[in-house]
Amino acid sequence: MSQRTAQVERNTLETQIKIDINLDGTGKATFITGVPFLDHMLDQVARHGLIDLNIDAKGDLEIDAHHTVEDIGITLGQAFSKALGDKKGIVRYGHSYVPLDEALSRVVIDFSGRPGLFYGVDYPRSTIGSFDVDLFREFFQGFVNHAGVSLHVDNLKGTNAHHVAETVFKALGRAIRMAITADPRMAGIMPSTKGSL
Repeated sequence: MSQRTAQVERNTLETQIKIDINLDGTGKATFITGVPFLDHMLDQVARHGLIDLNIDAKGDLEIDAHHTVEDIGITLGQAFSKALGDKKGIVRYGHSYVPLDEALSRVVIDFSGRPGLFYGVDYPRSTIGSFDVDLFREFFQGFVNHAGVSLHVDNLKGTNAHHVAETVFKALGRAIRMAITADPRMAGIMPSTKGSL
């Protein structure tokens, strides 16, 4: 399997984002986004997914974090799509349950080429610090639309909003890690009866 890396830039009137990704990394990550809680969550994805990830984002945070968070999701999806290429030889499907104290979340992902978000997370409060938890849905929607994945995100238990969010993102990292793993029995084979993903 060839090197699975990508560099993607996305520039709009609202945001300027640059992402470097290595799907076969060790979990090293740097973030300059101006949205500290999102950085903390993305660090979970990198560490638990063993993905090297660098994100440099500038956005209209003087308005709010909406455009920045959504556009990071979009650009990250584009980076995954580019780095995975034709997807030959990958496991394709991944899932993970992750607990953190009282919280438990499940994430299931399919690198199907068909975007779909099925999001069942009700946070105990509307903000974590200054971060509006509604923006997580925007992040995931942008990600699935541009990565071309079917993504099921469900929080099963949790009374602490920070714990809920952290279990979601840790589970995302671990589900992605499973799905993008090279399957030696599928070397050079498309993991689809359609012949393409």
